[in-house]
Order: sequence, then C-alpha cells, then structure tokens
Amino acid sequence: MLLRTLFLGLAAATLSPAWAVADDCGDAAALVQQAYPKARKSADGTSFTLEPHISIALTDGDAPFGLSCKIWPAHDDLLLVAVPLIDSAQSSDDGHVGDIELLVVDRNSQRVRLRLLQPGLIADDAIAIRKIEFDTGRYRLAPGVMAFGLRIEIANHSQANPFSETDLRLYVLAGDALRLVLDGLVVAGNGGEGDTNCAGSFHSTEVSLAMSPTSHHGYHDMVALERTQTDDPSPDKDGECQSHPGKPMNRTYRLRYDGSRYPVPEVLKVMGP
Repeated sequence: MLLRTLFLGLAAATLSPAWAVADDCGDAAALVQQAYPKARKSADGTSFTLEPHISIALTDGDAPFGLSCKIWPAHDDLLLVAVPLIDSAQSSDDGHVGDIELLVVDRNSQRVRLRLLQPGLIADDAIAIRKIEFDTGRYRLAPGVMAFGLRIEIANHSQANPFSETDLRLYVLAGDALRLVLDGLVVAGNGGEGDTNCAGSFHSTEVSLAMSPTSHHGYHDMVALERTQTDDPSPDKDGECQSHPGKPMNRTYRLRYDGSRYPVPEVLKVMGP
C-alpha cells in the first residue's frame, strides 16, 4: 500500500496533525444560514440549496460532502468551516462536481470573518472523494504566522488495482483575507496491482515535513523527507501468503516560499484539481 503521511515539526521536532471534529460544527443549520442568508432549507432539514442548483449538506452520513468544522487551537476564538458546494446539475451517483468554500467564523458571534472559495476541489468519479477534514497541526511558518491545513482523501474500490491519495493545502490569515500558501501536496495514498488473493506488487510512501531555520520571503523553508517502501507478496509452497518487502528508499525535497506560495515538487503534486 502507498501511504504518504505528513507530520510537521520545527527543526528536529516532529509534530502530529490534529484532525477535524464533526461536533465542532454545533448548530450547523444556523451556521449555514448565517453564512448564506439566501440559502433555502430542505423539507427534511438535512440540506440547503443556493440558486440556481448548488446544494449544501449539513451532515456527511455515509458520504464526505457535509460540513466539516474544527476549532482552531492556535486561535481558539475561531471556528474553521469547510463547506462543500455541490453542483447538483452536473453531479450524479457516479461522480460529484463542485467547489469548497472555507469560512473562518467568530465562535462568539457566529459571524463569518473571512471566506475563501476554492473552485473545483469537488471532482470525483470512479476515484471518489472519501474524506474532507481540517488539519490544525502546528504549522508555524514564521513568528506570529500559523497556517491550518485542509486534507482531501480520494480512493477507488478496486482490489486488483488499489489506489488512494490524500492531499494537503495550507492557508494563512493575511490581514483581512484568507490566503492559500501550499496547494495540493500529496501526503497519503496507496497503489499497486495484485490478483486479489495474494500475489502482487505494491508500494508505500511516507512523507515527513519539518520546518527549516532557513527562510525565504519571510517564511521558513519546509524540508520534505519521502520514504518509499515496496512489497511483492506471493504464496509459499503451502499456499500461505508471504510478504516480500524491498529495501526502503528515501528522497529529500526542499520547499521554498516564493513570496506567494510554496511550489510543490512535481512528484508530490496531487493528481486531482
């Protein structure tokens, strides 16, 4: 299996990401109504509709397209909200089309302080979006500048050719705006090919990120260590499935802020939008 898991640390330290908590949304309906005053609530109360055909689901159920909310530990007076905006005219049971709007909400007043539309982040088909969640690990890019992350996981349903991928985007508060500074760094996934019983060839990768003391344009460089492992399982003479791991391989990449964003190395770029 291919796994790219991101941990972020300062210098030699490694810090684990903090994941979104669904209950952080509180009264999701009131939240949506405050952010989208013209939205119309459905008869069953589970969703809203924006003209002409954009839907907002309040809960995810078995799908990942409901609101995702997380209190931001770095600024605990703020609530981070990801709102999938599904284009019902273009979506079907076989795939979804839409955007994600990020909201930074004042927890006391429920007022939306900042918002940023991310066009096209909802796009799936046979490789489906499985999860959308916030990552509020300590992404300290500079003194007084803390970023938060949004992770999107996609995967297929194939046992013969399994594939999944999770990408990370980082955002910072910049005055009266919310700004994207890292766009689509792959941090998790799997891939390979097998006979669905035992034999096959699979690979896994872990990526760890650390903040470097070196800075460019005021933000710390990020050092990405990619560790790739392989496995070629096969049945032994008794028919028992045996793992045959290969030698792990490491690669290191440096991400330098260019004044606008951290350009992502080609090999770590997300395959999606």
